[in-house]
Amino acid sequence: MKRYDDPLDRKALIFEAYRIDGIKADECRSIFLDWAMSLPDGQDTQAAITHYLERYGADFPDHPMTQVLQQGQEAAMQPRRRGGWKSRPRD
Repeated sequence: MKRYDDPLDRKALIFEAYRIDGIKADECRSIFLDWAMSLPDGQDTQAAITHYLERYGADFPDHPMTQVLQQGQEAAMQPRRRGGWKSRPRD
């Protein structure tokens, strides 16, 4: 049996999510969070999400994990408001 070896998915969470029949979006979100927290230190999360969308997205466009990955990519692209004194108007 071939061992699953992917440095961006050491626990095979993304891999297994695509193999679970009938998985729901909320379960995929939970898996996504666990996966994101287990990425190697210094790993660009956006690059990793893009990697998996390229790897699985075309073959599984309607899969809930594909949708969760797309949402993760979109959320990271949205600008965030800076807080504190830098966001306050100045005269």
